Amino acid sequence: MPKALITGITGQDGSHLADFLLEKGYEVVGMVRRTSTINFDRIRHIQDRVTIVQGDLLDQVSIIHILQDHHPEEVFNLAAQSFVPTSWQQPVLTGEFTALGVTRMLDAVRTVDKNIRFYQASSSEMFGKVQEVPQRETTPFYPRSPYGVAKVYGHWITINYRESYNLFACSGILFNHEGPRRGLEFVTHKITNSVARIKLGLATELRLGNLESRRDWGWAPDYVRAMWLMLQQDHPDDYVVATGETHSVREFCQEAFSYVGLDWEKHVIVDPNFYRPAEVDMLVGDPSKARRVLGWQPSVNFRELVHLMVDADLAALHQTGNHTPHVG
Repeated sequence: MPKALITGITGQDGSHLADFLLEKGYEVVGMVRRTSTINFDRIRHIQDRVTIVQGDLLDQVSIIHILQDHHPEEVFNLAAQSFVPTSWQQPVLTGEFTALGVTRMLDAVRTVDKNIRFYQASSSEMFGKVQEVPQRETTPFYPRSPYGVAKVYGHWITINYRESYNLFACSGILFNHEGPRRGLEFVTHKITNSVARIKLGLATELRLGNLESRRDWGWAPDYVRAMWLMLQQDHPDDYVVATGETHSVREFCQEAFSYVGLDWEKHVIVDPNFYRPAEVDMLVGDPSKARRVLGWQPSVNFRELVHLMVDADLAALHQTGNHTPHVG
C-alpha cells in the first residue's frame, strides 16, 4: 500500500486529494496545524480512514519528524495562506507559509529521504499581469499580490531543489478550480451561496468587486487527479493545469442566477471595498502539455461547474434547516 503525506488536508484540494488517494488504495497521512479551532468539516466523511498528524510549515523540525515517523513515498504540499486579499493584510505571514514553507518542506525531504516524490501547489496568480495569452509553462511571471509573489518563490525553489539535489519535485501551476468545498470567502462560492440564499428568501443582495475580472475556472476534483498524475511520471516536471477557457465574474453571476430563475442585475451590487489594490484582469491557461504528457483533461465544463455549486448550496441550506426565511 503506497503512503502519501498531504499538507493542507483540511482545505478544498487536500480533502479532494485524500478522497482520490484513498480510492487508489493509498494510506493517507494529513498534516494539520495545532490551533484551537481545527476545521475537519471537509474530511469528516473520511476522518477515520486517514492519519492526522500535527505539524507546521513554520517549524521544519516538526516536518522532519513526520517524514521520519511515517515514511511517505509521496508528499503533496498544498498548505499555504491561500486567500489573495488576506495576503495584502498579512504579507509577511503569507511569505512565511506560502514561500519559505516550501523551502522547509523541500529541505526536510532532502534531509530525510531524497527518494520521496514531492508535489508543490503553484498557482496561476504567479502570472498576474499576463505577458502572453494563454499562459503556459514558459510564460514569464508577473505576480500582482503578495500571495502571487510568494507562490513564485515556492515555484522556483522547487525547481532549484530538483536541479540541485536531483529530487523528484514537480510544480502544478493550477488555474482556478472550484467546488462546494471552496471557502465562502472565495468569489465563486460567495456567488453560488448567495444565489441559494436569495432564491430561498434568506437574503436579497450580493456585494462584489470587479465584475470584469476573467478567470479560467475548473472543477476541483479534476485538478487533484492532475497532481497525482505528475508524481507517476518517469521524470519530474512542471505543468499548467487549466480548462483553456476564460469567463468573467459577471458571466459567473449570470449563469448562477439564471439557473434558479433570477435576474442577477436585481441583486448584485458592485462594492469598491472588494477591489484589489492591484487587479489581475485575465487568466487563461494552456493545458496542452498536461493533456499530451499526463493524458489529463477536465471532465466538467464551466456551466456544469456553476450548476453543481448552486445545487450543493441549495442542498446544504435545506439540510441545515436554513431554508425558511424569518418573518417579523
